[in-house]
Parts: sequence; C-alpha cells; structure tokens
Amino acid sequence: MANGINYTKVGGYFLIAAVASLIFVDCREIGTVQTKESLKHNKAVIKTIKGDGGHVIDCVDIYKQPALNHPLLINHTIELKPSSYPNGIEAISLEDELFQYWRQNGECPEGTIPIVRTQGVDHHRSKPRFNPKEIGSTPSTGHEYAQVGMYDGGYYGAQARLNVWNPASFNGEISITQTWIVGGQGQELSTLEAGWLVRSPDSQTRLFIFWTGDNYQGGCYNLDCPGFVQINSKVAIGYPITPISIYNGTQYDIFLSIYKNTVSGHWWLQVGNEAVGYWPDTIVPGLRGSAEIISWGGEIFNSKPEGHHTSTQMGSHHFPIEGFGRASYVRNIQYLDNSSQFKDAEHLRTYATNPKCYDVLVKDKTSNFGTHMYYGGPAFLNPFVMILQRDKSTECYVVKKLKVNSMMRGLWTLGNKIQIEFTKGNRYYNIGEGSRASNLTKDGFLWGKGESRQM
Repeated sequence: MANGINYTKVGGYFLIAAVASLIFVDCREIGTVQTKESLKHNKAVIKTIKGDGGHVIDCVDIYKQPALNHPLLINHTIELKPSSYPNGIEAISLEDELFQYWRQNGECPEGTIPIVRTQGVDHHRSKPRFNPKEIGSTPSTGHEYAQVGMYDGGYYGAQARLNVWNPASFNGEISITQTWIVGGQGQELSTLEAGWLVRSPDSQTRLFIFWTGDNYQGGCYNLDCPGFVQINSKVAIGYPITPISIYNGTQYDIFLSIYKNTVSGHWWLQVGNEAVGYWPDTIVPGLRGSAEIISWGGEIFNSKPEGHHTSTQMGSHHFPIEGFGRASYVRNIQYLDNSSQFKDAEHLRTYATNPKCYDVLVKDKTSNFGTHMYYGGPAFLNPFVMILQRDKSTECYVVKKLKVNSMMRGLWTLGNKIQIEFTKGNRYYNIGEGSRASNLTKDGFLWGKGESRQM
C-alpha cells in the first residue's frame, strides 16, 4: 500500500483504486461577498486548510453544514454512521491518509467536515439528466450516453470501480463517468449520481455527486444546495482526482457504492471503505422505496458548437473495441436487492445514443474484473487530418492530407514515427511511418497533394 492506493496487477498493468481522492464542495463565494449565507458559513468554520492548486478547505461544524438548511431537514437528526452495511461492500484500507493532497497541510478535526471553497466553476450550465423515456431513442435534451443498466426495479444499491481519465471538454460542457440510481415518475423523478467529471474551462478530473428529487427542477451538484448530509472528515467531493490513467500505461480506478439503509431510509455514499454521507429519502420522493433503474457509464452534454456535434470526449476518448489500457472501463459491477447482498450484475442492457461518437461494449465476466464493460469515444473530429511521413533521404517530413471516410481516433508522435489511428466498420487500424497511399485507398482514404517541410 502506498499513497492511500490499493494496487492490483492484472495483465501487466497495475489497477489502482484511488479510494480517497475526493473532496466535498460548497460552491459559494466564501469570505469574498459578505452575504447572509456566507456570514453564516464563516461562523461554522472551525479551521481552514490551504490545499494544492489554490484550493482552500474549510473544516465546518458537522451540525452547521449546508445540508441542514433544507426545509425538509430543519429538525433532522444526523446519522453519524450507517446502522447496517450490506454484504459485499468493498473494504479497502486507507493506510496512507495523505493521498488527498490537501491533508498534507492539515486535518479537519473530529466533528467537522471538509468543504472546498468555490473555484468559480459554473455547475448550473449543464446538469446531468437521465430520462428513462429516451432509452432507445435520440435524446432531445442535448445529453448523450454510453452506459449499461438494469431496468427491472427492486434495487437498493449499485456499486462498481470506475476507471479514471481526463477527457477534453469544451464550451462549458461536461464529460461524466458515474453510477446512477433512478426512481419515480413525472415530477417525482429522483436520481442519485456519483462519479467523476471534467468540465471546461476547468480541465481537472474531479469527483462529484448530484441529486434531484423533482425531475431536475431542483437538486444540485456536490454541496451547491442543501440536501446531501456529510459525516466524513477525511473524504470530500469536488477535489481533483489524481493520479489519472495513462493510455497504454498504468490504469487507475475508484470504488463507489450507493446503497439504501432500509432502517433509516437514507441512501448512503461509500468511497473505498469510507462512509462519506447520505441523501435522506425525504428529499428524493421517487426513492423512498427501491430504485427502478440502476446504471453505470458515461455521459456528455452536447451544445452543438458551431452547428456541429461537440468535440467533448468521453472516458479515455477511445472506443470500447480497444479494450484494457486504452478504452475506459467500469468493472466489478454489482447491484443490491432486498437480500442485503451485493450481487454481480447480469443481463445488462446497453444504451449508446450516438455510437459513432461514443459507444459501449459489455465483456465476459472474469475473476478480477467481474461483470465489466468498456465505453467512451472521441466525439466529433474534423474529417480532414494531416499525416506526416518522413523522407529519410532529405530528413524532411512529407505532409499528406487525408479525406477520412471513417472515424478518426488520434494523431501523435512516437519517437521518429508519426502515428495515426482510425476505424472502419468494426476494424481497427494503426498506421505509422512509411505508410503508402496504395495501402490506404482501398480502406476508404483519398490522398491529396503532398509537400515537403523541414521539421
């Protein structure tokens, strides 16, 4: 065990459960604008800690936290720990508590919770939105998905390990990987969501939560509004997750579990072996009983900039067909029914709104990955790309313009080689230095005029 990370070597790679790189966020301007709300917050702060990247963490009295300002929680009695745990909950030791970098500079005292001051991120521009009625059709909301789910109802929890990446996001859009819990209909549609996201212009991968109890009319991210009750002084939401997975390299994932305490009715969030907090069922009327749908995977918001599909990426920004170390995964997918025992998910239903941009692929169950899937994609890519081919006699690179009739994946350098990836149909190609036009035209490429440039 090192840096608070549990290492498991599979297939030549280390899978790492980054179980503690999460931070709770109260996205208010604290100490800057002296509003009634900020003054109330300041009085609840017991200690302030300066973290990395300019983050400031306030250790807030647990009994004066924002959640208790919710009108349905005015006289709420905080449940300081779950009264019972389902069988099959992950147990990962947080031996090195300095994995969360802000904790290198201090600890929140017992009886307080860490809340990260606002970093100026607009959480209201693009909420996650799950509409069960859109499954199997093209969403009208601008949200696109590549996910797997179970839709038979009677669910009391869902858990999995989510592979952590840093996809590109543009135009204030979001790229999300998460677990969904969904229940209710109409104006009582309720969802609980937890995972990681990237939102431009902030380029960092952050752990987040989201909830709504009224079909997305209310609810919020993290602690942006009263609702989620935090009880943990070590783990927080909104702080950047590190480290990030590397293409063809080390893979990192985080374990997340959401489950219902059937005694109290609260829906608990667990990260690693840490019970982080809970959503009281009074604020999510559609989940006062069991959930109707549980789901895992990716989501983006497509604002259609410049009149075409967004370039915001999902997952590793590579397609599922590439598999481990290249495509983003969700592994050890499990659900909780009324038996109080987490079980491996079966008969998962796939849902990809736009497979040409983001796709999903369920794989056979294995001993290390259990029930698992790959998902994601590169989004919109310009149909024209430049490939550079080295002319060894002149030490120049010949620039060739390709008109692509299939999906581009990437263009990068590898030593003296220029690499380009693309797919055609279900086939995958990797073209390096010295590729000939005659080898490509039969696969749907048209070459333009070439010119020589010194590099």
